[in-house]
Amino acid sequence: LRSCSPGRARRTNASRRACLVARFGDIYAQERLDAETLLRTYISDMEMVQRIIYIAAVESFHAAKMAYRQFKIRVRETLSLGHSGPESLEDTVLDYIVRHEDLYDVQASVNEVIRSMNINPKISFPPEIDFIVISTLIRELCRVAFSMQTLIPPLDIAFGTDGELFSETKYHRSFDSDFTAALVAYHVWPALMENDVVIVKGEAVTKR
Repeated sequence: LRSCSPGRARRTNASRRACLVARFGDIYAQERLDAETLLRTYISDMEMVQRIIYIAAVESFHAAKMAYRQFKIRVRETLSLGHSGPESLEDTVLDYIVRHEDLYDVQASVNEVIRSMNINPKISFPPEIDFIVISTLIRELCRVAFSMQTLIPPLDIAFGTDGELFSETKYHRSFDSDFTAALVAYHVWPALMENDVVIVKGEAVTKR
């Protein structure tokens, strides 16, 4: 195992958090739009395109969180054999993960996301095309979601369902929304949460 400095994760928590929140915003502004443009060459229905991207984001966070839990268990098992302090085993584990995030097998998570999307009943794709065409977006989301699990507290995305009451604190309405409608027709982008508090609003479409 490579050596790591004690308490690194806690010392760098605020700066890492700021970078990751900014990166999440960048993905919304750049990779999301690139994926949208790419999907529009295959799918004319804009709602389906936006649903695909939203589900890709949700599945990416799910896959990355699962991978993080498994990665942390393996690191803890290895480090516990020779751990003597002075910092706690949990802090040592977190420091190691922060130092060596490059060991995260992001491609395995990307594959898992695409598998999940292929069986999702809410989205469909022309049979000659594969969700792999938006793998750049999925990869970047998995990376940022994995890194967000190393924060204290970790960041996560809000759970959203079609037909839920529109929340001004959680979402911006898309420009093509019915601004008098009270219910979410579908989601465009998830809100980012910290301890159940919204720190970055998502985007949703409201219709009657």
